[in-house]
Amino acid sequence: MPNISQLFFRSAVIWLLIGVSAGLQMGMSGNHTAIAAHAHINLLGWVTSAIFGGYYALNPLKATKRLAFVHYGVYMLGLIVMLPSLYFMERGNMQLEPLVGIGSIITFLGILIFAVVLFSRESVAVHQARA
Repeated sequence: MPNISQLFFRSAVIWLLIGVSAGLQMGMSGNHTAIAAHAHINLLGWVTSAIFGGYYALNPLKATKRLAFVHYGVYMLGLIVMLPSLYFMERGNMQLEPLVGIGSIITFLGILIFAVVLFSRESVAVHQARA
């Protein structure tokens, strides 16, 4: 499995642990004010990261490109800034709202980089070589 896939899968599991922990905390406390953060942690952190890992595992030529590692770095930076900020903002720390916005923009840039990877011409060349 390509290194980038392993990075995304390992990070996905870390986000899953964080997301489930947040869910357990909400359930045990009866305070569900951070439900949106819980959903974002699980969807953007766990699910989307795992999908990225799967994509790179299925496209090993793209997985070796520098852009794949840039994608990982930018996307994870965005999540690291956005998700804890969102969680604590929803818990009442409204001064974190600018960090949520900054993290969201960085995460979006990571997704744009993935779109560039996905639509790069290299996929056409690989497909033609297999045909």
